[in-house]
Amino acid sequence: MRLAPVSLSLADAVLAKPVLDEKGMILVGAGVKLSERMITRLKQLGVSSLYIEDKRTDDIVIVDAVSDETRRHAVNTVYNSMLQMIDSERGARRASRPQIGREVSKVFQDILADLKANSTGLINLASIFTVDGYLYHHSVNVAILSTAVGLAKGYGQKEITEIGIGALLHDIGCTKVPQEILNKPGRYSDLEYEMMKKHSEWGFEMLREQDGISLLSAHIAYQHHERLDGSGYPRGLQGEEIHEYSRIVGMCDVYEALTSKRFHRDAFLPHEALEFILGGGTGLFDLSLVRLFAKNVAVYPIGMTVKLNTDETAVVVSLNPEYPQRPVVRLLSDEYGRRLDSPYDIDLTKELTMMIVSYNE
Repeated sequence: MRLAPVSLSLADAVLAKPVLDEKGMILVGAGVKLSERMITRLKQLGVSSLYIEDKRTDDIVIVDAVSDETRRHAVNTVYNSMLQMIDSERGARRASRPQIGREVSKVFQDILADLKANSTGLINLASIFTVDGYLYHHSVNVAILSTAVGLAKGYGQKEITEIGIGALLHDIGCTKVPQEILNKPGRYSDLEYEMMKKHSEWGFEMLREQDGISLLSAHIAYQHHERLDGSGYPRGLQGEEIHEYSRIVGMCDVYEALTSKRFHRDAFLPHEALEFILGGGTGLFDLSLVRLFAKNVAVYPIGMTVKLNTDETAVVVSLNPEYPQRPVVRLLSDEYGRRLDSPYDIDLTKELTMMIVSYNE
């Protein structure tokens, strides 16, 4: 299988991995033959890429950082937890304030077990979801990335659970932001931005009252937009004033947001997002954490269809952990766009004049 943008002509292609909705439920299942009408609808839902079957890439196995079952359960748990908090804040269940700590803790242990069992080395995020489900899928992806960094740092069970639960719920304050602001397709006005920034304080207040969620986990919601140079919010904290958990989650939050399609922009290439974080490594982010992150995340996910500087189209076949920006790729079409019936692999660590320049669009 391979990951291909919907801008290509994918009619009659067979879906190789499912498309998920905002609840983590399967919207379109694997094995479905795509029609033009179906592709148009998926585009309207904000889906920009799909995993499709391709005989030339049958041998490529795409392994998500966590299993499909774990991911769906995690997204559904985050969705339901946030929905319960929304109802509670509106007064619908004020007499019995929801207790979300137990369910979130339980699903995080499933994520942790999958990450510990991951033998591929680099973390690969391979889910496809509608843009309406961004908040919930984003929360799960940030938790996966943050937990991977925590494991790489050697965190113990208590620490890894605190950062994982905090990461899963770091954006829970967004449930109090009006939908027309949260999903606005253009730039925020000054007033809207000030409203949006309140989500970190709201999230902290919501989580600090929850049984089963530590105060340090709640502080992740509070501090994940703080930056080393003091330019963040809500308190303008600097350096070591920001808890390490929050420095990790804040970095992973930015990376995941940049590499996801949003209402107001297309997704960045993974290496572009990584370069942004590296570029801010001395002012915005902890450089030691950025380097650790770069060693543990697949900059170019296996199966991604890419364009080379030679105008040839290729698909990522395998990764070079020492040189994550130069994977092994399989050429699928030549510089004139002609399909190669006998594709062949090229190791970009050995072909230094060749490089990935974009998704294949």
